[in-house]
Amino acid sequence: MHINPVYVESTVVLAVVLCVHMAVWNQHSWCSIALVIQAFYVQHKWDRLLRSGGAVFQFRPTANSGIVPASMVMPLLGLALREKCSASGNVYFERFSMVVTITGMMLALFLSLIALGITRPVPTNTCVIAGMAGSAILYTTKQTLTVSEVIEVLEVLLIFVYLSLIVLYLLPRCFTPGEALLIVGGISFIVNQLIKRSLNLAEVKGDPVNYFLPVVVVGSLLLGVFFALLFCFMESETWVSSLFFHMMTAVLGLGILMPWLSLFIGRHPLMWLLDFVTFNDRRLCLLGYWVFLAVVATFVVLHQNYQRQSGSKKHQASTVVRKYFHLIVVATYVPGLIYDRQLLHVASVGCLAIFLFLEYVRYFRIRPLGQLLRQLLTLFLDERDSGPLILTHVYLLLGMSLPIWLFPGPCAPKGILPGAGGLVPYAGVLAVGVGDTVASVFGSTMGEIRWPGTKKTMEGTATSVFAQIIAVAMFLIFDGSINLNSTYSWIVGSITLVAMLEAYTSQIDNLLLPLYLFILLLL
Repeated sequence: MHINPVYVESTVVLAVVLCVHMAVWNQHSWCSIALVIQAFYVQHKWDRLLRSGGAVFQFRPTANSGIVPASMVMPLLGLALREKCSASGNVYFERFSMVVTITGMMLALFLSLIALGITRPVPTNTCVIAGMAGSAILYTTKQTLTVSEVIEVLEVLLIFVYLSLIVLYLLPRCFTPGEALLIVGGISFIVNQLIKRSLNLAEVKGDPVNYFLPVVVVGSLLLGVFFALLFCFMESETWVSSLFFHMMTAVLGLGILMPWLSLFIGRHPLMWLLDFVTFNDRRLCLLGYWVFLAVVATFVVLHQNYQRQSGSKKHQASTVVRKYFHLIVVATYVPGLIYDRQLLHVASVGCLAIFLFLEYVRYFRIRPLGQLLRQLLTLFLDERDSGPLILTHVYLLLGMSLPIWLFPGPCAPKGILPGAGGLVPYAGVLAVGVGDTVASVFGSTMGEIRWPGTKKTMEGTATSVFAQIIAVAMFLIFDGSINLNSTYSWIVGSITLVAMLEAYTSQIDNLLLPLYLFILLLL
């Protein structure tokens, strides 16, 4: 029996939307239902454009457009965050969460308009459905947002338009339309928030830890766009170009980003970071442990490349070998989540900056490491690395870190959420570190019964669910701050839904699965 995987993927996403709607039940949750229905229709138009080559840009092949799962992430995330902030009485973050919801809906509608605008003949039925959903969302926006909040949404939309044109032109075949919506939309929102807070320094407040990520994201974006445009007109592999690259990176980091960050935290970032790291012996021990794991990961890369050069017939790393890195990342994150989440937050942002810098060095062939990185990482490529960038390791880091970065600390009394919310920071570890790893290993080695319409196996999905339940039990033993009360059935249901999404999605699961599990556990 043949089943279109897109239908099952969309059904799972619809189930998540209905779960959020039942928990929230307001105007925005009704709009989310309208949005997912119109996204389902629009996805078929995008898929047809990708198959016929009629899309404006070159998107990642061997995958569908992914409009449905990507369109719902930001709206559902905002709804779930608003529910928690409303319960805690935090009005500021409740309004902020509302802006997140509307922004996500507007970005999804914009992507829908692009598909409908370039589809020939004009799909009348889909246009009517998209028009009805858009009208409901615009009416709700008028009723619930202030003028300043509407302007903020429009600012993000404007940044998204220009940033999408630049990113999709410079990086063909790196993203599907859904992945571009999720990644570029998130970056656009961060850029707008950083600009907004920079213009209102008198109102800047909160934990200094939270300002590292926006500055790193904006700095990495500026560095990448500048050199991508520059190296269109000059050779990047010469020593002169490499020296200029390193000099401009130092100027950007020390001359722009450091002073910018000091405006938010009130002192020099390096001095603050030194005091932060040496705050107690536990942090030093954790850092030493993480350095050891980084050395182990480097040894795995070098060992696999040595085996290939020594005459092995295998030219690509197997699924089991690639999952070694998932286990290393789990071993990295779990102690940090249990003992010091603030340190883990800062360290993960630092790792993101290092990963992006090394990817620029590899992509532009910057000397002396550019060519070496190309040779070392080629072994670990899979079908999702079809563009000029290698982003698998960056997606893995993002999947593990996003639940930590997005954790609604101001809306959590004493930094802890009750019930299933206690597992929210562990969403990345559960969905990617445990679930995806176990599903891939057991599915590829022992799986025999395949899900209809996909290469994933039922055995892999089942063992993934069981492994995540066992992991939850382990977290309960070692992390005394978690108190699940009577939410066990909700946790099992959430894990099962996300495991089904892993089985049927063709998008980057390392990025998508933690976000959906984060949303469900937050309710």
